Amino acid sequence: MRTLITILCILHLGFCQAASLLIPMDKLQKNHLKAYGIAFLALEQDMVVDWLLNYRGGSFLMEFSTGIESECVVRGVTYEIVSSAQSNTILRNISGPSANMHLVRMGRAPKIAVYSPRNELIEDDSDAVLLVLDYAEIPYEIIYDPEILDDQLVMFDWLHLHHEDFTGQVDKFNWRESARLENEMQIINAQRLGYASVPEMKRDVVQKIKIFLAGGGYLFAMCSGAETFDLALSAEELEINPFDYEILDPELNFKNTLAFENFILEQGYSRRYSDINVGGGFEEDLGYFNIFEFSAKTDIVPSILTQNHEQMIPEFFGRTTAFNKYTVKPTALILGENGENGNVRYIYGELGNGHWSYYSGHDPERRSYRGRNTSPTDLSLFPNSPGYRLILNNVLFPSTRKKRQKT
Repeated sequence: MRTLITILCILHLGFCQAASLLIPMDKLQKNHLKAYGIAFLALEQDMVVDWLLNYRGGSFLMEFSTGIESECVVRGVTYEIVSSAQSNTILRNISGPSANMHLVRMGRAPKIAVYSPRNELIEDDSDAVLLVLDYAEIPYEIIYDPEILDDQLVMFDWLHLHHEDFTGQVDKFNWRESARLENEMQIINAQRLGYASVPEMKRDVVQKIKIFLAGGGYLFAMCSGAETFDLALSAEELEINPFDYEILDPELNFKNTLAFENFILEQGYSRRYSDINVGGGFEEDLGYFNIFEFSAKTDIVPSILTQNHEQMIPEFFGRTTAFNKYTVKPTALILGENGENGNVRYIYGELGNGHWSYYSGHDPERRSYRGRNTSPTDLSLFPNSPGYRLILNNVLFPSTRKKRQKT
């Protein structure tokens, strides 16, 4: 009996040594969000991971590893062990000229930074990217204005911006408990760093981020972080009365912006920063937006950013709920929009050697703010969220590109 068990173990070991581990990303996957964490873990261990675009929802294929298999079991991620012959068949089908699929080799785990005021006093636990990075078990570092102004962005590959106001106005959405602390911290930072005002400090922060992007960085911005970043880029001098939100006639230069042009700034107390932001109020019911399908073999980047097991994504609110299509620059590629009302939800572009994506809305699984419940979303209730998958596509995107030069 022991001899038989030994022989079976040897056969299994030999099979595994010649096999690959496939993480399917179609509707059979039990936990899509943690699957990205498995791919990231494999990259951290210097394993080669292949991203199979449009194959079973954008699956991951890697050399078999008992350690990775164990992590899949622990994290509840669906996986399959495939033989060399099966792998070759999959890759042959993907490479077929008539198949809208493509293999992208992932070579390294990117260094991730999240721009956030979170510290020992400010929890900032509503940032969707922080939530999904924690849930997927993908490591990151928190940075804010002092670190960016100290040129620490050079240490990172990927930067996320969320519910921020880069124009430097007093927080218009001050129903959040941490809003007062955030405003006080920004004033203290500005004074400590030698700035006369918060808007003046934010202008320099925005320029530092733009340099990072042009030099080959990856920028992913959501909600008002996307909108106000472009607002700040459009105005070299933005004078603001913080008590009544009066913006004093800036001359806007749309050549400086990444995504938007011909927009109008909102004056006075308002729930909007500009007419870039469209969409219903927080009490309305939203519909769905669709992500577009691209040619995986020729439009590789947009194909990476739209990998999903669903094409229709439930809409969700935010400080910037949706983008006004009439303000989107023709140089920006629309990745997703609401076909009924034409509101844009997801766009992509390039600057210099870098790439950026803007994703509107605050939390892909918080479709209503009735009662203004600000408790963080429990992603264990949404392990297959297609809206959150778009975020994680962006997180892994730098792993598919060549290492950028540090300058």
